[in-house]
Amino acid sequence: MATPTSLPPLPNSRTETDGSAVVRVLSYNVRSLRDDTGALARVIAACTPDLVLLQEAPRFFRWRKKLARLAAASGLVILSGGGTAAGPALLCSLRATVERTGDLLLPLVPGRHRRGLATAVVRIGGARLGVIGCHLSLDPRERHAQAGLVLDALAGLDVKHAVVGGDLNEAPGGPVFERFGEELRDCRTVAPWGGEHTFTPADPRRRVDAVFATAGVEVLGCGVPSGLPGVAAADLRAATDHLPVLAALRVPAA
Repeated sequence: MATPTSLPPLPNSRTETDGSAVVRVLSYNVRSLRDDTGALARVIAACTPDLVLLQEAPRFFRWRKKLARLAAASGLVILSGGGTAAGPALLCSLRATVERTGDLLLPLVPGRHRRGLATAVVRIGGARLGVIGCHLSLDPRERHAQAGLVLDALAGLDVKHAVVGGDLNEAPGGPVFERFGEELRDCRTVAPWGGEHTFTPADPRRRVDAVFATAGVEVLGCGVPSGLPGVAAADLRAATDHLPVLAALRVPAA
């Protein structure tokens, strides 16, 4: 895995002088916490995120307790999702003031996994930001339809600035990336930083995980945080079967 340059400085619980806020967003497929949760928590904490968009968070037996333990070990709190969103979950730092949250279950195709969205609107510093975490289908046609539902949910948040992230189960250039591109910008394409490929940790060759932002949000850097101080290569391999995507965004004041 390539060693990235440093992310731009992240303000420590304050806004910029113009009222905007630099926000770190981490998207991470955690495979139902079936791997090394200590390594996972260390990776998340080292990235010092304000918002974490999890995929495959625990959904069944004692899922709330498991998610709460991960949040606490990472220095974060639960924002939304988990079992009630069929897997996607949102965590946040104490920089975030929660305006509202919502979980949305997507239509169930018989014989396939239930999918859902975890959503929220938060204020960080002087900025107001919509957030959607998703994990799209393995089936191309279903996945494309779900991308449209993500954009519908985004419109329903009724916010000027938003971030969408997750495991798309598709590489750049595919129909979902194109559909999202009609309304969102792929943060990695705008400001490449760190590593590119997210699957698998042992031999990453595909970028199937991504963070997107609406126009008006300045992308300062986005990529896999391999080589970031505190993020050990051994922990990245042990934590889960995907690599995380970290984005630094400057969100204008509301």
